[in-house]
Amino acid sequence: MSLQPAPPSRVFMELVPWANLGRENNPIPTLETQPVGSRSHAAKAHPGAREVHVSGAAEVSASPDRAQVIVRVSSTKEAAAEAKKSVSRRLDYITQSLQQQGLQTENVTVTKDIRRVENAYHMEAEVCITFTEFGKMQNICNFLVEKLDSSVVISPPEFYHTQGSIENLRRQACLVAVENAWRKAQEVCDLVGQTLGKPLLIKEEETKELEGQFDDQQIPEPWRERV
Repeated sequence: MSLQPAPPSRVFMELVPWANLGRENNPIPTLETQPVGSRSHAAKAHPGAREVHVSGAAEVSASPDRAQVIVRVSSTKEAAAEAKKSVSRRLDYITQSLQQQGLQTENVTVTKDIRRVENAYHMEAEVCITFTEFGKMQNICNFLVEKLDSSVVISPPEFYHTQGSIENLRRQACLVAVENAWRKAQEVCDLVGQTLGKPLLIKEEETKELEGQFDDQQIPEPWRERV
């Protein structure tokens, strides 16, 4: 009696990394996107998951985009009408000069005050001017001093940042810090021969905002960000 030939055998083999030995029947699930401030549970449950932790910092600065100047005129007369007339004449000259220089009315605010001082009337007016062009501000202030001399008092300019420029500065610092962290992570992965994937967590750790003056000159406002 002849034996029937045995059917050809088939062998299936799979190469499993050393870190995954003993977990062939329990593969590591794919990491899912987690909200900012939380850790991936898959990464915690499986120490074999490869991660790289880096930090990045950035510092950006911007010069002020606004300046405010106050022009004061005053007069003291025995009659209230004379005090008003003296102030109004110079006040009209100032406002007309500002209009000729192209300043918008919304950037000019005028306040007036009259009060009794002993046996006379004292009237004072203030013109608050907001400038976006600092060269024009200097030219106008010099012009008013030359034309009105000591009858006008001009305050030193007060420089500041608008809220919009500050928000843009904060956003720029954050983006640059994240970019610096990403570059650092990319260099680490290249060094060890790995491929950098999508970020699992981005956390803002520290922010600092500084502003001030030095030698009567406004210095740019730096914004420091660390992620």
